[in-house]
Amino acid sequence: MQIHQQAAPYDAIVVGSGATGGVAAKELGERGLRVLVLEAGRDVDPQRDRLNPARDMARRAVNLATRKHTYQATHPGYWKANPDFFVDEREHPYTTPEHKPFYWIRGRQVGGKSHTWGGITLRLSDYEFKAAQRDGWGEDWPIAQADLAPYYARLEQFFQVQGARDGLPQLPDGEYRSPAPFTPAEAALQTLVREHWGDRQLIHSRGFARHRPTPEQPWSRAASPGSSLQAALATGNVELWPNAVVSHLMFDPDTHRASGVAFVDRLTQTAHEVRARLVVLCASAIESVRILLHSTADHQPHGLPNESGILGRYLMDHVSTTQFFWLPGVSKSGAPFPLSGSESFFIPRFCNLDAPQTESFLRGYGLWGGIQRIAVPSVLQKVGEGAIGFLVGHGEVLPRPENRVSLSPDTVDAWGIPAAHIDCAWSDNEHQMVAHMRQEIQATVEAAGGQCYALTDLFHIPAIAPYMRRIEKKLTPAAPPGYYIHEVGGARMGTSPENSVVNADNQCWEAPNVLVTDGACWTSSGWQSPTLTEMAITARACDRIVAKLRQGEL
Repeated sequence: MQIHQQAAPYDAIVVGSGATGGVAAKELGERGLRVLVLEAGRDVDPQRDRLNPARDMARRAVNLATRKHTYQATHPGYWKANPDFFVDEREHPYTTPEHKPFYWIRGRQVGGKSHTWGGITLRLSDYEFKAAQRDGWGEDWPIAQADLAPYYARLEQFFQVQGARDGLPQLPDGEYRSPAPFTPAEAALQTLVREHWGDRQLIHSRGFARHRPTPEQPWSRAASPGSSLQAALATGNVELWPNAVVSHLMFDPDTHRASGVAFVDRLTQTAHEVRARLVVLCASAIESVRILLHSTADHQPHGLPNESGILGRYLMDHVSTTQFFWLPGVSKSGAPFPLSGSESFFIPRFCNLDAPQTESFLRGYGLWGGIQRIAVPSVLQKVGEGAIGFLVGHGEVLPRPENRVSLSPDTVDAWGIPAAHIDCAWSDNEHQMVAHMRQEIQATVEAAGGQCYALTDLFHIPAIAPYMRRIEKKLTPAAPPGYYIHEVGGARMGTSPENSVVNADNQCWEAPNVLVTDGACWTSSGWQSPTLTEMAITARACDRIVAKLRQGEL
């Protein structure tokens, strides 16, 4: 295959244009670096890609019939977003062991999964960064909450995040605009939780409000084309190359440092090489790990060493469970309230905060929910007058070396690149945590005078009821790994090449001009939604690498 080489090298190549890729391009471009952003998917168009309920539902029906979206369609976000923002699984295969399902939900287009991100922005605390000190499991992160605090604050201000300052040590406060209001039923539940339990609080969620597109601002600020990537391109220092499916990194035979990136044009199938002083991987946790694995000395000349064997190991996701419920006798509030990252509520982690730990499982979980926010006509409801709500538990998953990503020996994608093989399963710790989640959700609903229901028992949905019942069965009591789209790990941060893939500044130990700043670098998972922390890690890593470049360290 003929390889097309770009003559002029860049200062930096950013792989991925989503939440972390947009931040990396912005941070590097604003500091004067010449940056190339490589995106595996197509460009986006506000006219073609805006929501169209009738068109989108027709496309979903075709996608399910043709097995284009077998796993993508299991996630609730698929049913309220443009289905074209999810990958064609026939072109993007991956493999798993038998009886170990993993639902890899992906988006390949400019902006990546930021277009379908729920928009919840929670900081991690030192309960997560230093968890190993408390319970002895695994490794502490080589950074702490204080290291990310200034980057959290900058991002919260840039993204115009809404929230309240609640003074909880397990969920540090940020720089917020005023919180979105509770619904009447949520305000009542907040009072009930405060009076009924002394160990927990119900608080405003923190994140983005629902976006209403305009010609001037077609994309939400949660989506990188409407915020960070837009700002990056505005610097004049950043170029965007869509349809660039990255295969691997290239390495210099003398220095053994990365010299650039090799990719295949998605449309023409032509191979390309582009060179840079610095490579930043922001392709998503599993995809960045897949690129690194295909860049090792086993696959590429002078490639990345993996002598410790840690690359690909310690994959995690949040273990989750979902429960819908009905609160009878609650008067109608008129039109349903919006549901978004900020327009909802949280009951933050309340388990195992104080030593000694009190539960049978390690770490903890949070509960995300909403009431009077599900916009379904009353004629389709199977229950009487009242308020319908939901609670979703998502909990910390312990890092285990057997949960890993490798390269499939016999499966390639539509461009001939080895596919990921994902071997991941819940342990007994996660199963015990889910049982506790469901117990506490049930107790919360009952204390409010409500009843728990399956979604198909709440609403008449004749066209897709059999499909939804099958999905509910698969997701109960806990959804399989990957379903919650919070996968992290595989190229963990640490204190030495023996216990990690990257250092505290996100540089690969064996190739310090390669940064891994997306979820792949996580040492442990925490219980909080990861995207804000991934972006803060990216901003910090870019800040520190530019300082090193200017000091001549690279």
